[in-house]
Amino acid sequence: MEQGYLTLETGEVFPGVLIGAAQETFGEVVFNTSMTGYQEMITDPSYAGQILTFCYPIIGNYGINSLDDESLAPALAGVVLGDLCEAPSHYQCMEKFSERLIHAGVAGIAGVDTRQLVKTIRSRGTVKGYIGKTKQVNFSAAETVPFWVDQVSVKETEFFKNSGPHVVLIDYGYKKSILTALLAENCSVTVMPYHTTFQQIKALNPDGILFSNGPGDPMALKQWFPEIKKICQHFPSLGICLGHQLIALAFGAKTEKLAYGHRGGNHPVKELATGKVKITAQNHGYVVVDNSVDSREFAITYRNVNDSSIEGLRHKLYPVQTVQFHPEAHPGPSDTDYILTGFVQQIASMGETQYAVK
Repeated sequence: MEQGYLTLETGEVFPGVLIGAAQETFGEVVFNTSMTGYQEMITDPSYAGQILTFCYPIIGNYGINSLDDESLAPALAGVVLGDLCEAPSHYQCMEKFSERLIHAGVAGIAGVDTRQLVKTIRSRGTVKGYIGKTKQVNFSAAETVPFWVDQVSVKETEFFKNSGPHVVLIDYGYKKSILTALLAENCSVTVMPYHTTFQQIKALNPDGILFSNGPGDPMALKQWFPEIKKICQHFPSLGICLGHQLIALAFGAKTEKLAYGHRGGNHPVKELATGKVKITAQNHGYVVVDNSVDSREFAITYRNVNDSSIEGLRHKLYPVQTVQFHPEAHPGPSDTDYILTGFVQQIASMGETQYAVK
């Protein structure tokens, strides 16, 4: 393996050995605190354009299998890890972690002091980074931020037939686990691109809408806020992660960027109606601004235990709810899978007894 460096725009340099694709890469350096699920993480479209740091000290010990990808191909810019396991042991293992990076064209660096790197990010805030053979970096070359949602969303409508209620899944970079969860609830699902209009959805006459997770700043989708609002005013809706933020923005709220985001499978969230705390899976860098939510329209349903940020909303007039965390998890705990189940039960009770795509 060849010597390499992770260089931050704030000047810190972390040495290591280069792994994965033989190329340099720029990206926003973020970290995830989960102990398992590296395959799901590297294939989560919400990491598009980011360099993902794994907090868990050893990565690759159970290899890569054929079941746990959350998308067709990784969209992240790179990975940073401590120890790389090159001798995985698991009966479903098909290839090594390092081999997947090569095949996917993703650069990485191993042997990094990830504890010190995470401490640096927590003190500096999320920063841009560069992985390559040299410490000399011109970060001005990475100043342009692509529209990541456009890169990860489906280009054509996809349909999955079932015998239950019909859900339109608006794709901003959805995880396969969301689709799997809906299909497990017997839903028919139509996956549609992020720029789908209210009229296009109305023509399908679905029973409910799910606004998916996805990468980047939610304000990059500002021109579609009026369509999102019209959709929510006409169909039962559930927003997850980026979808939560987009629904809030469509109804006049604001969002802001966190210093270093919430990424991991161990984030405690309080359900305000019951006082119970759920452990959740999260992956986001933006939150809905607390005092920007119109209390005449929305009730806050969940709050983050650590920083009190808004984790869920419920509209007081329309059958619309949102969560900042991932109820389908993967990877993560299943404490909140009742949210997806409840959403499907809600649209089933509002619709007909026998369903067909209309």
